[in-house]
Amino acid sequence: MKILFLVPYPMQEAPSQRFRFEQYFSALSNLQIGIVVQSFLSSRQWKVFFKKGNSIFKLHLLLYGFFKRFGALFLAIPVDYVFIHRECAPIGPPVFEWILAKILRKKIIYDFDDAIWLTDKTHEHWLERTIRWRKKVSGICRWSYKVSAGNSYLATYAKQFNEHVVVNPTTLDTENVHRFQAVDKPDSSERVVIGWTGSHSTIKYLDEIKEVLAAIEKKFPQVEFWIIADQPPPIRLAQIHFKPWSLQTEIKDLSQFDIGLMPLPDNEWTQGKCGFKALQYMALEIPAIASPVGVNTSLLLNGVNGFLCSSTEEWIRVIEYLIENPQVRTKMGKAGRAKVESEYSVASNTQNFLSLFQ
Repeated sequence: MKILFLVPYPMQEAPSQRFRFEQYFSALSNLQIGIVVQSFLSSRQWKVFFKKGNSIFKLHLLLYGFFKRFGALFLAIPVDYVFIHRECAPIGPPVFEWILAKILRKKIIYDFDDAIWLTDKTHEHWLERTIRWRKKVSGICRWSYKVSAGNSYLATYAKQFNEHVVVNPTTLDTENVHRFQAVDKPDSSERVVIGWTGSHSTIKYLDEIKEVLAAIEKKFPQVEFWIIADQPPPIRLAQIHFKPWSLQTEIKDLSQFDIGLMPLPDNEWTQGKCGFKALQYMALEIPAIASPVGVNTSLLLNGVNGFLCSSTEEWIRVIEYLIENPQVRTKMGKAGRAKVESEYSVASNTQNFLSLFQ
């Protein structure tokens, strides 16, 4: 068997790829399954593409990416399956997907972990909306052999167009000593690190709890706020520490957290989120506090392996409780780790992932 993976991002960089299918490549290889991967752009090109300015050069990059995808049609001829993560191209109608399904008659496994038929941009320009062509998602679902959806909300959408839908959650490798292994911490309240991790696309959600963080900082001088992201946070606090995200230091940096935060507004877009931040915290035995939105309500059992908070008052009360009770943080962190190991780990989900290709 041979599988062609058509992905938007370079390997080992985007969380949606690293934790949805890249970490299963070894399982595929163990079964003597051949793997070919093509990203739309290279790592260096993507970094330029997301910077402001250089419009002419970005247009050249887009044309280059489309040229690569044209070449992928020839790569697809000898393979058994084509695994498409999110979309073949970031703009325009699903031309490549249509050719793969209708002309080359390839079995497409279509994977997505966000409500990508929608957008979280509140004031998106009509031109961008037209160019992005998000209505393509329903068509790709319809043409696919199977759909791999990150949670039940996304699966419900996909089932409108395809009856062969597999809920394939975002998972973490809890058995690899170089990945998500918890670090022992002393039971002490002398220094408490409250942390958040994410990217430029989700950092705006910190606005949901900026009043909470200000109140906590005022009451607890021993607290530090850590932000791990690809850009500095928009909030201003005296004890805030910004740490640029790095693949090499990701686990070490996250392990500094005593409490992990995942605030979200409640809307159609966030209902499609797969709880990745909370999963990272839980795998490292860090008690997670999250908004009761989407899959978070399945991940966290309130007061057992984390907390779900809706109001400013709830957020403040829960954070204060965890700051003042390190033993509770330890117990809750271990319960969170157990949840990940049993339901959201590579080991627990490998057979489910492999079923996509049966």
